Formats: sequence, structure tokens, C-alpha cells
Amino acid sequence: MQPKQLPAANGWAWIKQGYALFMKAPLLWVVLLVIAFVSAIALSNVPVVGEPLVSLLMPVVLAGLMAGARDLQQGEELELAHLFSGFQKHTTQLVTLGGIALVGQFIIFGVMLMVGGGTLVTILMSQEPITDPNVMSQALAGAGFAAILGALLFSVLMMAMQFAPMLVYFNDIAPLQAMKLSLRAFLNNMAAMLAYSATIISLAIFASLPMMLGWLVLMPIVFTSLYASYCDIFPLVTEAPKAVTNEFSPRDDQSQF
Repeated sequence: MQPKQLPAANGWAWIKQGYALFMKAPLLWVVLLVIAFVSAIALSNVPVVGEPLVSLLMPVVLAGLMAGARDLQQGEELELAHLFSGFQKHTTQLVTLGGIALVGQFIIFGVMLMVGGGTLVTILMSQEPITDPNVMSQALAGAGFAAILGALLFSVLMMAMQFAPMLVYFNDIAPLQAMKLSLRAFLNNMAAMLAYSATIISLAIFASLPMMLGWLVLMPIVFTSLYASYCDIFPLVTEAPKAVTNEFSPRDDQSQF
């Protein structure tokens, strides 16, 4: 499987497609994401094991949300049960993916420590909230090269994780190979990704103005547009057909967005 290389204009198209998916079940999308985020916050507050568990389970939950987007695209219903779809298929591989990402984070922190970013790493790894913004600004100023290197390495890790859960869940690809494909897809479509990111950032500014209420719409669109970009970049998902007439694949209805 090879990711496609698409023009920059597709970055905006993904957001339009994501909005169309969101509007098929707006209330339920909001409910699903509120449940997911509240559960993640509650779990992360568990001492010692909470935050690692959130990292391990994040690809599982994301795969479930993407399964919901796919079913909506195929004319089916979005359900609360989609939140747990990742626990019904390829769960071990998805958790492994989360584990690789978690190990990657620790490796990046280790690299930052070795190049003089000790104070910054201590702050980033601390579970205590930062109440004084000057503390972070001083840590960034003192870290210098470590901060730049860390930002670069975390960006690469983010690119590798962008499509990996979907490639594991929909395409039966092993975790490491999925991360490689995701990174290649991001780099091949840098112009579209930049257009997409710039639009999301602009929308985020407006979403934050009315007491952050706009995020109730924008956050689901972030997830649904992620699914739209996956469908656009990667080839047809091959999967055993369900016992339903006129079944179509995620790429078959691209023109309907």
C-alpha cells in the first residue's frame, strides 16, 4: 500500500467532508467526544498508571471513532457503541501502537535531557499544573537547542501516529509498518497538511471566542476530517462485505461530500 500525493486544495476539502460527516449526527458526535475526553481526564488522574494507560488506549478509542465515521459514511447509524469498537478488533495491535508512541515520548525526553533540556523535561513530565507562565518561558529560554530538537522529534512522532490507528484497524497493517506509512503519507502531502492545519488553527481562534463553545462543533470536525483525509490519501479499504445491499467502501462515496 502506497499513500497518494494530493494537491494543497485537498486540505480544505477534508474539512468540508468532515463537516458533512459531523452534520449527519451532530449531537451524538459531541456526546461521544465528551465521554471520551472526560474518561481520559479521569483515568489520567489515577496515580502512576493513569497517564500511561491513556497513551496506550488512545489509538483504541480513536479507531472506534473512525469506525463510527465510516459507518456514517456508508449510510449506517452512529452509536455510543462505536466508542468501544477498537476493543473488538485488532485491540492488541492498537494497544501496541500506543505503547510504541509512549516509548517514543520517553526516548525524546531522554534525548532532550542529554542536550541540556533537563528543566524543561522535568516540567513537561510533571503532573502538576503550571500556574506561573514565567516558569515555562524561562525553561524554554534555558533549553535552547533541546526545545527545538524536542519539538522536531515530537512532530515526527505525531506524523507517524496520524493515520496509524486507521491503517491498523481498517487495513490490518502491523503497528510499526502503519507508523511508517503514516509518516510517508504526511510528508508526501505536506502542502495539503499545511493548508488543513492552517484552516483548523483559524477555526480554533473563532471557536474559542464564545466561551470555548465553538469547540463543541470544531472538535468533532477535527476527528471526522481526519477520517476524510485518510480515505483520500490511502487506497480502497478491502474488507469482507456485510450482509447489506448496495454496500460501498469509504472511497466509493467520496463524491457525496
